[in-house]
Amino acid sequence: MKTKSGIPVSPGVAIGPAMLFGARGFRIPQRFVSVDAVESEIGRFRGALHKVAQAIEENQHVASQRLGEEYAAIFGAHLLMVRDPKLLGEIETLIRSKCFSPEFAASRVFRNYAKAFQNLGNAYLAERATDVFDLEKRVLHALLGEDRPELTHLTESVVILAHNLTPSETAGLDREKVLGFATEVGGRTSHTAILAGALELPAVVGVGGFLADVSAGDIVIIDGYRGEIIIDPDEETLSRYKLVLEQYKSDKQRLAKLTSAEAITTDSVRIQVLGNIEFPQEVEHCMERGADGIGLYRTEFLYLGTNQIPSEEDHYEAYCKVVKACGNHPVVIRTLDLGSDKVPANETEFVSSCDNPALGLRSIRLSLNNLPLFKVQLRAILRAAVYGDVRIMFPLITSLLELRKAKMVLNDVMDDLDEAGIPFKRDVRVGMMVEVPAAALLADQFAPEVDFFSIGTNDLIQYTLAVDRADPSVANLYWAGDPSILRLIRMVVDAGRTHGIPVTVCGQMSSEPRFIPLLVGLGLRHLSVTPIAIPEVKDLIRHLSSSQSEEIARHALTLDIARDVENYLRGEVDRIYPDGSIAE
Repeated sequence: MKTKSGIPVSPGVAIGPAMLFGARGFRIPQRFVSVDAVESEIGRFRGALHKVAQAIEENQHVASQRLGEEYAAIFGAHLLMVRDPKLLGEIETLIRSKCFSPEFAASRVFRNYAKAFQNLGNAYLAERATDVFDLEKRVLHALLGEDRPELTHLTESVVILAHNLTPSETAGLDREKVLGFATEVGGRTSHTAILAGALELPAVVGVGGFLADVSAGDIVIIDGYRGEIIIDPDEETLSRYKLVLEQYKSDKQRLAKLTSAEAITTDSVRIQVLGNIEFPQEVEHCMERGADGIGLYRTEFLYLGTNQIPSEEDHYEAYCKVVKACGNHPVVIRTLDLGSDKVPANETEFVSSCDNPALGLRSIRLSLNNLPLFKVQLRAILRAAVYGDVRIMFPLITSLLELRKAKMVLNDVMDDLDEAGIPFKRDVRVGMMVEVPAAALLADQFAPEVDFFSIGTNDLIQYTLAVDRADPSVANLYWAGDPSILRLIRMVVDAGRTHGIPVTVCGQMSSEPRFIPLLVGLGLRHLSVTPIAIPEVKDLIRHLSSSQSEEIARHALTLDIARDVENYLRGEVDRIYPDGSIAE
């Protein structure tokens, strides 16, 4: 038995025989063609491109039907690239000027583009190299007439193990047969990771070299919660995971019946459980699972995976779709959190290059640095707010001056809309993310100037502990239960209570069962979680009492090592909620 660790990008557990999908290269038959054959070879190249474009359009249609327009946009970006006159011109120039074969010329140009992406020193753009390799593979398949490994018409249920999966390969996975997948490379920001989450397939990426340790047909376990893959598990491990998987399926059926039940503790304390969404399509998953609204609507999808700058109407339509689907439930729209690992295709329009993008021009700093961009989004949010309970949330606020500037821009936009006679909602609630220690430490000063706080634990942990959780080499240092994190959360909750404003936790911490009693015990009454976690979080709350949770929080705050805190919390949840799922 071998256990490998990587980056979890989609929760769940899968058990099944391995199907290997390695980094297979191509044998290019010839490097040069005769001068007389150049024009016919260019004709063959254009025919191959036409075939590739048709296949991408088909992928785009499938993604649109299965996942929604936002996911189909990934393939729209592929279409733009495969039809890019500059890129195609470079390939044809090599064929004409150097008599390169179309296969060799295409591979050289695509590889040069991929290398350029990888060398930009930006994690998000490095991931885009995968898209370029995907196109190279498609074009070479079309030119060489080689069949692609078939992933869409499988005859048995399998676990996919790959060096990498391209977005087109991921979107085309047969959901009935593919149980989950793991890849040697990849990160949280890849399109493959995004699609895995949308398909709700257990997935782990960035595992490192492991394909040589596996044979086709070997039994493999993918643990999408812990970010582990277990190759050829022993009988004890296999039996344990089979029981866990059966329990998970049973829990899922049981929890589905509780969607209309409210999250109320055993001593009658009501906890609001809201949903975090990346794309408008996900609002349906949240409402079907009984969410009390949307606690975090991330809006970066409008800019990622496209070369087009979204218009005010693009923003407006995306927001209206979610607001109308939620009815009277609240929808908290976070303004753009671009920068760091989320960089649009037209990067130079927005983000300056820097050695450490997590500490650079991102989030609210970027919006305040590009007021036209900021105002377009705020106009659309205020207009959409007419249709429901919309709230605006500013990300990565670090100072009172930053907050006041953002609110000033919002007021200017309101005045512009008023003057133009455009319907909008003026009394929209305004809040801020607490994602950096500076904001938590000054929460008592921020509180009088906002209507609510939302604690983004992912960044708060990263900035407090100086650990990039997407980096496998230091992932063991990323502890949500670190005593410093608990104290910062308590400071924010205390400031909210003193000034009478609600506080929500919207980071991954609120989606993990072991932290729910702690958060409730610290005084949190609003939790915003991933769509798939909503039923379980609600059910766990219904097994808790607030007094019991307060005692758990008090004891956790006395512990001085993160590992001890998390082990204690895990044990308490197992005691309170023995029939819970495998999210731990």
